[in-house]
Amino acid sequence: MEEGGGGGVRVSAELEYYAQQAAAPAGAAASVPSSTPSSAAPSMADTSSSITAADSNTEMDTGWWDDLVRENSSASIAITKHTEISKEIKVAMSLLRCSLLIAAALVLCGTAVPGAEAVMRKYHFDVQMTSVTKLCSTKSIVTVNGQYPGPTLFAREGDHVEVNVVNNSPYNMSIHWHGVRQLLSGWYDGPAYITQCPIQPGQSYVYKFQIAGQRGTLWWHAHVSWLRATVHGPIVILPPAGVPYPFPAPDHELPVVFGEWWRNDTEAVIAQALRSGGGPNVSDAFTINGLPGPLYGGCSGKKEDAFRLTVKPGKTYMLRLINAALNDELFFAVANHTLTVVDVDALYVKPFAVDSLLIAPGQTSNVLLTAKPTFPGARYYMLARPYATTRPGTFDNSTVAGVLEYEQDPDSPTAGKNNMPIFTPTLPQINDTSAVSNYTAKLRSLASAAYPAAVPQTVDKEFFFTVGLGTHPCAAGVPVNGSTCQGPNGTARFAASINNVSFVLPTTALLQSHYTGMSGGVYASNFPFAPANPFNYTGTPPNNTNVMNGTKALVLPFGAAVELVMQDTSIIGAESHPLHLHGFNFFVVGQGFGNYDPARDPARFNLVDPVERNTVGVPAGGWVAIRFRADNPGVWFMHCHLEVHMSWGLKMAWLVLDGSRPEQKLPPPPADLQNWLLHCLRPTLLSTTTFNYASIVCSPARVQRVGRDDFFPIVMCFFPSN
Repeated sequence: MEEGGGGGVRVSAELEYYAQQAAAPAGAAASVPSSTPSSAAPSMADTSSSITAADSNTEMDTGWWDDLVRENSSASIAITKHTEISKEIKVAMSLLRCSLLIAAALVLCGTAVPGAEAVMRKYHFDVQMTSVTKLCSTKSIVTVNGQYPGPTLFAREGDHVEVNVVNNSPYNMSIHWHGVRQLLSGWYDGPAYITQCPIQPGQSYVYKFQIAGQRGTLWWHAHVSWLRATVHGPIVILPPAGVPYPFPAPDHELPVVFGEWWRNDTEAVIAQALRSGGGPNVSDAFTINGLPGPLYGGCSGKKEDAFRLTVKPGKTYMLRLINAALNDELFFAVANHTLTVVDVDALYVKPFAVDSLLIAPGQTSNVLLTAKPTFPGARYYMLARPYATTRPGTFDNSTVAGVLEYEQDPDSPTAGKNNMPIFTPTLPQINDTSAVSNYTAKLRSLASAAYPAAVPQTVDKEFFFTVGLGTHPCAAGVPVNGSTCQGPNGTARFAASINNVSFVLPTTALLQSHYTGMSGGVYASNFPFAPANPFNYTGTPPNNTNVMNGTKALVLPFGAAVELVMQDTSIIGAESHPLHLHGFNFFVVGQGFGNYDPARDPARFNLVDPVERNTVGVPAGGWVAIRFRADNPGVWFMHCHLEVHMSWGLKMAWLVLDGSRPEQKLPPPPADLQNWLLHCLRPTLLSTTTFNYASIVCSPARVQRVGRDDFFPIVMCFFPSN
C-alpha cells in the first residue's frame, strides 16, 4: 500500500495487516500479506464470539511495530487524498447550489499539515455483546469488534479520521475521542446529551475529525453511563512523515492499557448505587491490556491470565500507557527498570527519569524503557495499584501485575524451563500524596522552537471552581439507612458538584439546543463563576453539605484567554479529582495544597514551560490552576474522570461562542446525526414547528440561525422550496 503518488511512504505489511484487522467489521478476516510472518500480527480470528486480541497472544510480540517506528509510517484501512470532496457532497452542491453546504464542506475538508499530505483513515466499529471469562467466571460485556480492550486507531498528525460506529448492542452508545481537539468538529466529540443524542440500538453514526497539532497517545471510549469499562481502546498518533521524535527513537512500541474489571454487570452496579444513594460496589480486579495477572489467583494459574512483554537485551521500548480504569488513579512501576517520561496526553514533555509514576483515569503517558545488556531469562513484575486518600473499602485496593521477561536462546538447554525468581518493584504507599506532587512537578512542556508552549501571558476571564463531594437529602419519610438513603452516615445520598451545582444531564443535546437557539427548558447559561458562599474549603466542613441540581453552562466569547483555578474541598473528604476538559488542551500553570490564595499564589505560576494536558488531577486538599484559549466554538464538557463522581454530578459545560470570521464559526450538524436527532428532542419542541425548512436553511437568513427547525441545515437543502 502506498501513501498517495510519488514520494509516498510505504506502509509495512505487518502494520497494514494489523490495521486491517483492527478496522474490519467483527467476523471479517483481512488477508495476511505473503511477506507477513504469522507471529507479526495479533490473532483476531472469530472476533464475533470471543475475546482473542489480548487473551490468545499474551506474550506480547512487538514485531509488528518495527516498521511503524523505523519508517515513521501509519496504518489505514482506507486511505484517500483528502483534497478530494466526496462524490455525495459534489452531487449535492451541483444540484442544489446550497451555499451553506459548500461552506460546511470546505470547513470539514480542512487543510493538511505543512510538509505532509493529509490522508483519510477509515475504521469500522461494530458495538456488540461478547462473552468473556475473567477471574474464573464468564459474563457478557459490550465490546467493539469483539475485542477487549478495543481496536487501536492509527493516524499521523494532520490526518483525517472517519469511524463508522454501528450499535448492535442493547444499550444506547456514543464514543468520545478522548483528547482529540475537535477543532470545528464538535458534533463528533461524543459525550451523550452534550454534543449528540446517543446512538440507539440498531443505529449508526460516522464520526469525522482531524488530528491537529497532536502526536503521541490518546484513546477512545464510550461516553454513556459506565459502558466505557469495556468499550475503550488506544489512539496512536505518529508525527508527520519525515518528522522524527524529539527524543531517541525507540526500537519497539506498544500500548499498555490499564482497565478495571467487575464480575458483575457494571450497568447494574451503577444503577444500584444511584437507587440506594450510596457508593457502588468496588471492582474485583485491575487489568493490563485486558488481563488481570497472576496476583488475583487466576484459573489454575494459567499463563495467559497475565500480560507478558518479552524484551531483547539493550533494546529500548516505548510503552504507550493509558489509564482506562473507571474509578482509580494508579501508580505504575517496572521492577529494576527506569522509566523515562517523554509525552503526556499526546504532547511532548522535557524527558525525565522515574522509578514509578502516577497516571489518572483519562490520562496517557509515553515512557521509554531500556532493557539491560544481558539478562537471559530474567523476569520482572510490572505493577499498578491505586493512589487514594479516602478510606479503604471505597475503592479496589488491589494490585495488578504483568511480566517483563528477557528473551532466551531457544537452543539453550534451559529454554522453556525458567525457574528464576520474579523481581517485584516498590510502589509508593497507597495514600502517598507527596509522591504524586513530586512526580507532577517534574512535568514540563518542551517549550522549544519546534514545539512552543503558547501559554496565555494575560487573561481575559478568571474563574474559581470548587470541586468535591456533597450530599442530597433523602426523601421525606425515608428511614435512616433505608434502601434509598445509604449515603454518608446513612442519613443522606451521595452527590458531587462544581461550585455547588450538581450537573443533571438533559434529554436534548446541549450543542443542538445552542445551535438552534432553543436553550429554554434545556439548560441555563448562568453557571457560577465562583462559589456563592465562600468557606474554608479544606478545613472543617460546613454544617450544610447539600448541593443544588442544575443543567448550567458557562459562556465564553471566542478567543478569550481563560484562567481557571479548581479547588478541592473536604466537605465529605479531601480527594484527588482528575478533571478532563473536552475540546481543548490547557496549561497547568500552578498547583498547591490548602486553600488557594489569589493574592499570593499567582506570583508562583509557571508561564514559561508548564505542562500541557487535557486531564489534570486537582490535588487532594489542594488546588490547581490552568490556562487555555477559547478558540473552538461549541459546547464542551468538563468533568471528573472518576466515573462514580461524574455519575454523582461532578461535571459542567463550557459554551464557546462563534467568532467573527467564517473559520471561527461552528459548522452545521452532519446529516447522519440529524437522521436520529429527533429521538432525544422533547415532544413539546416537535409540536411547535411552523417554519418552511428549505426557505430558512438554504436562504441567506440561515447564517443568522433563524428558525426552530434549524437542525436540518444539510438534509433540507436537498428539498428546495421553489
